[in-house]
Amino acid sequence: MQILFELYRKLLLKTDLGFQRSLMEDIEWRTRLIGITGSRGVGKTTLILQYLKKEFKGREEQSLYVSLDHIWFATHSLSDLADQFAKQGGTQLVLDEVHKYPNWSREIKNIYDFYPEVKVVFTGSSLLEIINASADLSRRALIYQMTGLSFREYVNLEKGMQFPIFSLESIFEKHMVLASEISSQLRPLQYFSNYLSFGYYPFYRDFGNLTDQQIRSVVNLILEVELPQLRKFDLAYVPKIKQLLGVIADSVPFIPNVSKLSQKIGINRTTLLIYLNYLHESKLTTNLYSSSTGISVLQKPEKLYLENTNLAFALGRNVDVGNLRETFFLNQVGYKHNVTLPAKADFKIDQTWTVEVGGKNKDLPDPDLTDCFVAADGIEIGFGKKIPLWLFGFLY
Repeated sequence: MQILFELYRKLLLKTDLGFQRSLMEDIEWRTRLIGITGSRGVGKTTLILQYLKKEFKGREEQSLYVSLDHIWFATHSLSDLADQFAKQGGTQLVLDEVHKYPNWSREIKNIYDFYPEVKVVFTGSSLLEIINASADLSRRALIYQMTGLSFREYVNLEKGMQFPIFSLESIFEKHMVLASEISSQLRPLQYFSNYLSFGYYPFYRDFGNLTDQQIRSVVNLILEVELPQLRKFDLAYVPKIKQLLGVIADSVPFIPNVSKLSQKIGINRTTLLIYLNYLHESKLTTNLYSSSTGISVLQKPEKLYLENTNLAFALGRNVDVGNLRETFFLNQVGYKHNVTLPAKADFKIDQTWTVEVGGKNKDLPDPDLTDCFVAADGIEIGFGKKIPLWLFGFLY
């Protein structure tokens, strides 16, 4: 177990506290059992190491971070670790990559039940069925979803600034004031295109010009390793699914014809619908429906988007600008709000606001619609019901 403590201390030494995600303040860290889910590369490990470095400064021996894919667990169990840790006075155990450990949910439940003095934080891919885990952790754990950087976080990271989070209501009601305040301190459009290209995944600062390559590596790992292991995804279809992701990136907002797609890919319609659901689960795509209730695995999505704009640049060849705008809006707004497809316009939010997304000359789809707005690209400050698209990147 000593080797795990040594590795943990080395990681703490390398952990920078300069920039921290907004989720850090949202998590109720005092809770005894916390789960943090999220796609690969969004910064889950960095977040929890920052928390440990801040909270346990000067008493590091009371905390421990371990990744469950470490070779130590080839000959030791998670229960053994918890027992030794508790006996040594440990109070905060962090378990990363839980899906790499068999029966992880049952053993975490046992730790929760038998070691009340130990608080546990565990992280896993958003693909995992953490809420419906066999040991029913949902009744014990607080689960948080972590996503990539918002445009606000990207700007704060790049400029060393502290722009606050805005509520969706405040953006609709006083967007001119908010946009003017931000624009008085920087030119948001100067940073917007870079964010769309590579600013969603925090690792862009480490990989620079190789960010696209790293994003493709994440996609390959999900398609070739995680989905086959966790969802019995057939490896033979991976090249066709990659082609589909590229088509989505290059298309005008993609309306799937499932029958034609299934013929082109060479799999039956039912299997394709299941695979589309898997892609949505794994945060490679976002499936948009006209309603958020009563959706089944075999229901055809009305529209298909990549989960974020960086995926489009990494996977596409000629990225469609309209698709890019809508992908950004759906990604940023959908993190905290329910987004569906209305009869008119592009998006319906929380069954209340209707939004049309487009360029600076875009007009309302129907002037008679109440609570209808335009999210316009290419403008710094809006007017009336026309709101700068970039401002919706300040929701988290």
